[in-house]
Amino acid sequence: PLRGFRGCAVREFTFVAQKPGCKGLRITTEACWGRCHTWERPILEAPFIHRHHRVCTYSHMRILSARLPGCLPDVSPLYHYPAALQCHC
Repeated sequence: PLRGFRGCAVREFTFVAQKPGCKGLRITTEACWGRCHTWERPILEAPFIHRHHRVCTYSHMRILSARLPGCLPDVSPLYHYPAALQCHC
């Protein structure tokens, strides 16, 4: 199950694309998702903690475009967003 997954992977993600002067559009794309190995260790000198926080992020992506509906005449309907091809911690 996803709850026990530790790592970083490409996963389908749906969101509502919005910008001023246009109506929203529901978009499904691929995004990075996951949990990466993270740790903290106390130390005696400032800043009193040694941290290692990695995040799941894009290593390869492409930029896609969609046309938003109902845009005002002076607003471009184009909306650009990333689609993950590969992710890493």
